[in-house]
Amino acid sequence: MKRKLKSAYFKILILLEYSMMSLLLILLAGFFITLVVAPSVIKKEKQAGIVGKDVHKPNKPEVANMGGLSVAIGFCAAILLAIALNTFFELEFNLIFVMAGLITILIINLMGVFDDLFKIRQSVKAVLPLFAAIPLIAVSVGTTTMGIPFIGPVDFGIFYVLALVPLGVAVASNLTNMLAGFNGNEVGMGIIIFLTASYIAFINNQIDALIISLAMLGSLIAFLKFNWYPAKAFPGDVLNLMIGCTLAVVVIIGNFETVGFILMLPYVIDWFIKAKNGFPKTFAIFNSKDGKLYVPKGKIRGLADLILTKTNGMTERNLTITLIGIEIIFAVIAVAI
Repeated sequence: MKRKLKSAYFKILILLEYSMMSLLLILLAGFFITLVVAPSVIKKEKQAGIVGKDVHKPNKPEVANMGGLSVAIGFCAAILLAIALNTFFELEFNLIFVMAGLITILIINLMGVFDDLFKIRQSVKAVLPLFAAIPLIAVSVGTTTMGIPFIGPVDFGIFYVLALVPLGVAVASNLTNMLAGFNGNEVGMGIIIFLTASYIAFINNQIDALIISLAMLGSLIAFLKFNWYPAKAFPGDVLNLMIGCTLAVVVIIGNFETVGFILMLPYVIDWFIKAKNGFPKTFAIFNSKDGKLYVPKGKIRGLADLILTKTNGMTERNLTITLIGIEIIFAVIAVAI
């Protein structure tokens, strides 16, 4: 009897060690594939004229405008590795849920490509992600019960599947696309988001959500090398939309929507400030004398403008670090709750 228990114990240890190694491989796959393909993507985009002006620099250099494609490639490669590990090496997770999540994310990714190339109207951009959630709805991913802080678990029934899931995908995608425009801020905040989501998924044994989160985390960490100040590539809507969508997919599959909501609060605050001012399209002004960004005419039009106003101007690098720091504060709150 003791021998059987000891044998079972070692089998469990070996299985856990194998699972941990597999998850690490998924993270590393996203990282290295993105790191390898990003230079080629950036070069090809420049050759094709897919560039944007970095307006917060003195000479306004042109950089690749859709560098986020390299993240999409790294992310897909990591997910494909996870599927191979599931098929051939018995890494256990719900393949249907992960595939549904992947399809939803790729639909949003394709929408981002069209937006970067042809500029989709904001009203259309707000609605299209609702349809991207259809794969998640089709497989009834997650559970209809959500844990609400200070209230407890609430069962939303069919309303969760038909309304909350598509709304979550649409809202998260658009919010992360709005708090953008500074070297490293979208990617840096995204890294904090998926680092937190990965930790929550891990401690709750939500392997499906963890795989998707790790794939995105590894890809974003690699791309930060090219997007950090001074940026060699912008993420573009192709990545900005994808970050929010992927977070929505992860928290829905992992059933920790409250964590996702807390992680999105900086973006929610930014949205409310922009909504109050009619969603202006102007940018912070770069002053070449002191190298700082200032708010045009002192009018606050978003969270970044609020920070610049309160600090009486700030360099782009420090503004990005501040935005990432704010995201870290909400990440700590999410973990604590």
